[in-house]
Amino acid sequence: MMAAPSLDQVRRLLDVAPDAITVSRGMFVLMLEPVDLLDAVRLLKSELQFDLFLDVTAVDWLERSPRFDVVYHFYSTAHFARARLKVLVPAPDPVVDSLTTLYGSAHFMERECHEMHGIGFRGNDDLRPLLLYEGFKGHPLRKDYPKQYEQPLVPYRER
Repeated sequence: MMAAPSLDQVRRLLDVAPDAITVSRGMFVLMLEPVDLLDAVRLLKSELQFDLFLDVTAVDWLERSPRFDVVYHFYSTAHFARARLKVLVPAPDPVVDSLTTLYGSAHFMERECHEMHGIGFRGNDDLRPLLLYEGFKGHPLRKDYPKQYEQPLVPYRER
């Protein structure tokens, strides 16, 4: 087993500013621009052996611009290390590149993030709902989603 990558190694490999990468709770945390996402993830996977894509979610900062943080978590089974990537995305067009070309599991994780937060994933051609029904209006984990909103009734389907 090779030694786990150091903060300086990751910074040099990804060619990011010193303040764009830190270590928090024992994991690398990178702040990226949306255009840098695919290249950074490709290097994490191929060069640093972050072979497991664990999760993608979003954080809605309603009053901030850009409004959303799209947050990715990865794990290296070779180094027993974790990495978190944060991409800041504006509200008018909350879209980032899909990771489906690098990790097959991204298909489902991106669908859930799209459904709950309204984040689009360029390159994922199947963003149908997973948890909510077809026709559900809005994105329930956004800060401006009205809690009292009543969804339209959907007729019960017999099997």
